[in-house]
Amino acid sequence: MSPALDLKPAVSNSHTNGIPSNRRPHSDGFSTLSVHVGSSPDPSTGAVIPPISLSTTYAQSAPGLHKGFEYSRSDNPNRNALEQLLASIEKGGEEAMAFGSGSAATGVVVQALGSGAHVLSVNDVYGGTYRYLNRVATEIQSLEVTLLDLERVDEEVIRENIRENTKLIWLESPTNPTLKLMDVTRLARIARSHPSQPLLLVDNTFLSPYYSSPLLLGADIVLHSLTKYVNGHADVVMGALILPPSSSEQHRAFKDKLRFLQNATGAVPSAYDSWLAHRGAKTLGLRMRQHGVSALKVAKLLKTHPLVEEVMYPGLEGNKNYDLAWASLSAHARRWIEKDVLLRDIHHASAPSSPPEGGFPFSGMISFRLPTHAHALAFLTSTRLFTLAESLGGVESLAEHPASMTHAGIPKEEREELGITDGLVRLSVGIEDVEDLIEDVRQALEKSARVDAA
Repeated sequence: MSPALDLKPAVSNSHTNGIPSNRRPHSDGFSTLSVHVGSSPDPSTGAVIPPISLSTTYAQSAPGLHKGFEYSRSDNPNRNALEQLLASIEKGGEEAMAFGSGSAATGVVVQALGSGAHVLSVNDVYGGTYRYLNRVATEIQSLEVTLLDLERVDEEVIRENIRENTKLIWLESPTNPTLKLMDVTRLARIARSHPSQPLLLVDNTFLSPYYSSPLLLGADIVLHSLTKYVNGHADVVMGALILPPSSSEQHRAFKDKLRFLQNATGAVPSAYDSWLAHRGAKTLGLRMRQHGVSALKVAKLLKTHPLVEEVMYPGLEGNKNYDLAWASLSAHARRWIEKDVLLRDIHHASAPSSPPEGGFPFSGMISFRLPTHAHALAFLTSTRLFTLAESLGGVESLAEHPASMTHAGIPKEEREELGITDGLVRLSVGIEDVEDLIEDVRQALEKSARVDAA
């Protein structure tokens, strides 16, 4: 191991990624943690940014005696540093595990459930998650899956769908691409009070650790596609799981199984990708603020355009989950919105307050519905700054057509039941000047409207 990377956790277990003892998470803010955790200056050279440890193996002073690292698949200084950072900024987290992709993280969680398990999942789920649950795990480990609209159904229906062998409830909040919002606190209460006591997982990719803290709302596991907002620069494919302190031996055993599978299956990211994601995460707070401010303005424009049938942005006043979106904001995001966006007196920011008039920033994802596929196609091929491409969460703005791109693998009938119609467009609003983005959306809508005249 390079002596420049003194990144071992403060505890003796090298797999526990807490914040080093010289950090003070209770007093340091989100961006302070993002910049400093896992990123101490190199003690041998004074370099402010730790180097990349590309070595695959590490010298041992005697058999079994080493400096915390022996083989890079099992432990790597850059991956450990990133995991420390993730455990600190995903509030309520104690331990994080980085993976080669979000799909790899998904696979390890499902494998850890064992054979013959049952998963209750929100029905409007990312296409890759749908594929793994319904086409991979069902065949390989006899997984049983129930897809349910966990945003709408009442508690009795949820309880009826939790079986004796239900091991996990899988949530996205907001969902991809229709931005349904789950009441995580309510679902955590249901899970804990049910005799089966399934674990509750929340895919927090769309909101990032900046806008939402699901572990503080009762989730047992948070999943991220680090490819998206956390890295933020469209140059890394990675995933992560973050877990809170263990509340039982069952939870501790599940954590240990996840860590074992991470190593045993080799589902790990490279040292270079870990270094890149760590670098990207340093600006996560700044980026998420701009994503949110710009997305809200774009959503307001879309809402006023006569061609647009529906706008899906939970932070926009009038959205069906507007109150829930406000209530579910992380403490640090709400403090920023109250102070800098709404200019409210925040001396009592911890007390409940009503959502603002007009809207508030709620990440950078927007979906909206146009009348037909032809309208959507005209819009998507007319934008100048919104690049037509899959993925999301980068500094650049992207636009995509879920029905024929990210969710094409879901049968058409199921897509339409979920609201993924041929006229649905999804935007990932970047950090460009918002005036330019608004003008780009406006001119693309104008060209889309000409479809009716053609």
